[in-house]
Amino acid sequence: MFSRDKKTPIAEWWWSIDRELLGALILLMTAGMVLSFAASPPVAERIGLNEWFFVIRHAMFCVVALPVMLVASLMSHRQARLAALVTFVVSLLLLWATLKFGTEVKGARRWVTLAGQSIQPSEFIKPAFAVLAAWFFSESMIHRNVPGRILATLMMGSVVAALLLQPDIGQTALVTATWAVLLFLSGISWFIIFGMGAGAAGLLFGAYLFFPHVSRRIDTFLNPDGGGNTYQIDRAIQSLLEGGWFGRGPGESIAKKLIPDAHADYVFSAAAGEFGILFCIGLVILIGFIVLRALMGAQRQTSLFARLAASTLAIQFAMQSGINLAVNLNLIPPKGMTLPFVSYGGTSMIAIAFGMGLMLALTRTKPEERMVTGLPSYRSAVVAPAE
Repeated sequence: MFSRDKKTPIAEWWWSIDRELLGALILLMTAGMVLSFAASPPVAERIGLNEWFFVIRHAMFCVVALPVMLVASLMSHRQARLAALVTFVVSLLLLWATLKFGTEVKGARRWVTLAGQSIQPSEFIKPAFAVLAAWFFSESMIHRNVPGRILATLMMGSVVAALLLQPDIGQTALVTATWAVLLFLSGISWFIIFGMGAGAAGLLFGAYLFFPHVSRRIDTFLNPDGGGNTYQIDRAIQSLLEGGWFGRGPGESIAKKLIPDAHADYVFSAAAGEFGILFCIGLVILIGFIVLRALMGAQRQTSLFARLAASTLAIQFAMQSGINLAVNLNLIPPKGMTLPFVSYGGTSMIAIAFGMGLMLALTRTKPEERMVTGLPSYRSAVVAPAE
């Protein structure tokens, strides 16, 4: 089935996909499953559930996410664009629907229930937007009469408007940053870059003024002794410190048992208490390898669309990981952003699997781009129109 001589779709997929990148993504998913065993039981017991509740659900999400990633990685460039288009349209409709029909949690409407399952549409819209916007940008770069940048900007505006009304400042920042990354990759002047930086600072100041939960988090972050609720981040830092280099061992972390979101947003801190700083450094290295490997694969593509889309998906993955790690290390105010493939969360895991599957599909090598030995050619890619 995987023989080089066979021309089956599976064989062609196996010899064209970046197997090291695929292996690293599966390894990260496996690490998430291990950490679920370590971090989830105390959280489940604390809220009156069976201690294996989150572990079983996390395993179920993995069982769904892995096939999603593999199926997406089989797609051609055209199929990837079509899948992104369908996902974007459906997710955008659901995103706006949450404003009226969504479940309100802590003053925000970010979830909608379909067939008995809670879904966060913003998670799926992120990878879909990255691929579609990359397509529009690439078309405008190749065909000057195509208003690709304008279309991508309108797409971004429709998403950001819905996210701000929920409100969800974190996802708004990530979608806006994705659009900014594409602007940068497509080639813009430094004057525009600095202008965008000033605009981002202005938006952050506006969020501070008009969204009370944002101002509370920023005030508490800047002045932790001012009476704000710092319980969770204090326990997270305690877990980071008590683990030392090698950790206290599985199930032995004291602080981890006190972190309310030890299985989700603060799984990195829980991992430090259980397995130590060296384990966490290895986790960061694995994430860094995935990002750099994907960027290298993107630069080998002859299609401008594939290069932009794969690079943007990789950077989006890096930004989300970076936000989660920065929150765990108390470098930025708390924000509900999952650590890809590691934190608990069904919508997040399946959406990330979809995005990484598209990234794998867009970094596959074509037969003419591989040398006789079967290894990928590292020659400079020639910009070509989207397929």
